[in-house]
Amino acid sequence: MQIELAKRIQHTEEYYFSRKLREIDALNQTGAKVINLGIGSPDLPPHPSVVETLHQYAAMPTTHGYQNYKGIHPLRKAIADWYHRYYGVSIHADRNVLPLIGSKEGIVHVCMTYLAEGDKALFPNPGYPAYASAVRLSGATGVPYKLASQRNWLPDLDALTKGDLSGVKLMWLNYPHMPTGAAATTTFFNEVVAFAKQHRILLCHDNPYSFILNNQPQSLLAADGALDVAIELNSLSKSSNMAGWRVGTLIGAEERINEIIRFKSNMDSGMFLPVQMAAAKALSLDPEWYQELNKTYSRRREKVYQLLDALACTYDKQQVGLFVWAKVPASQADGYALSDEILRQSRVFITPGGIFGDGGNAYIRVSLCATEAVLDEALDRIANAVITQ
Repeated sequence: MQIELAKRIQHTEEYYFSRKLREIDALNQTGAKVINLGIGSPDLPPHPSVVETLHQYAAMPTTHGYQNYKGIHPLRKAIADWYHRYYGVSIHADRNVLPLIGSKEGIVHVCMTYLAEGDKALFPNPGYPAYASAVRLSGATGVPYKLASQRNWLPDLDALTKGDLSGVKLMWLNYPHMPTGAAATTTFFNEVVAFAKQHRILLCHDNPYSFILNNQPQSLLAADGALDVAIELNSLSKSSNMAGWRVGTLIGAEERINEIIRFKSNMDSGMFLPVQMAAAKALSLDPEWYQELNKTYSRRREKVYQLLDALACTYDKQQVGLFVWAKVPASQADGYALSDEILRQSRVFITPGGIFGDGGNAYIRVSLCATEAVLDEALDRIANAVITQ
């Protein structure tokens, strides 16, 4: 029996990594033992006190019921305190904070709350594919804006202003930027807030990488007047090694929070209470937690540099975040070609930059979520293979 797909999903493909993982699994079943350097899923555990808090509350007989859609107050308070301590942003725990079951769900919630057919939304190219997908699922039209290395992967706001912004209701931003690792400046955040006010556009800033290999975490909401025109998504997936726990947050004006929860409350329920208490504990950790985490990632990044040198790729050492973004040599057609060749010759998977938009076609992205020993093995495999350069 054939059932016609809903219009909203007819042009939405399965997520690239979902398909690629099946291919890698098939290779592994043949004994290939593929080294996966493609996905940013932290391989390190959360702080022991976070796990202990989960155990403590999970053992209680009264913590297993449904929870408030807006999350428990201790978690909202921990999020507000975290924003004040590390970003210098003052927000109200009960008015400006909405915990999420991972920030990826928040991307969909935002698009479904504000967008419909006839609306337009700006999203970065290259950029996280979920932005374009969520816009498409909402029925709105996605309008990619080009990012380029010459501008340090920041959007050209003057060019956008001179273009056609009619119908544009929302703009997705993501700094530190994934996949390029570019960090934004305070000046840019102030400029983009002014841009949004001028054109009556809701800024949606996705901020999960601000603590990784970055000594100065920044929030768009620190810019003057940002809360009037912007919301920010954040996550414990990378900064606290809690990717599988699915804990995120949305920060915004009280009006935005109330609007988004109208959609969210029809899609899910509150998080498991022990997870919320453990998340609150993670948010209370001292700066030493992030410093130690970044020492590990810094050592790994040096290994990745060696790997990229072996592939004759070029890269910017100023980038931050959980990946290294690198331009492929001119001998390669694009990042897809190099990625496929590495997988075929070395049984190492590296993400082709083109999955993030055609602005990434000439690049690859390497994850830091692998031990130094695994990265050494990947380098050995690549060095011993015949890779076209």
